[in-house]
Amino acid sequence: MSDATPSSDNPDFDDMARDIAEVPAVEVIVTVAVNLMSAAAVKLGLTEEGEEHKDLDEARKLVQALAGLLDASATEISTFHASPLRDGLKSLQLAFREASLVPDEPGKGPGEKYTGPVYG
Repeated sequence: MSDATPSSDNPDFDDMARDIAEVPAVEVIVTVAVNLMSAAAVKLGLTEEGEEHKDLDEARKLVQALAGLLDASATEISTFHASPLRDGLKSLQLAFREASLVPDEPGKGPGEKYTGPVYG
């Protein structure tokens, strides 16, 4: 017997699709970027728990993904949105460089293929 009402175990995907359809692309891009930034900060040990969640391999992947997203979307989002995201990316890249026992060569750090070398 089929139940037509959605339960908490079975989300209504049609409603979810309609909700997503109403969100402008810029908001989706910015939200994904902020999530990547937050996750990278945690993996860099920049939160209260610090060393407990620090994982530079994971941080590298997140910073690289963030840089790629920002590079790919630069012409699609306004400077109003892009500038603070680029500033956050640079801060994460610098934090990564500082956290690394053996820092990458300039231009070889996470995301630097998109942003160019980051110096501290």
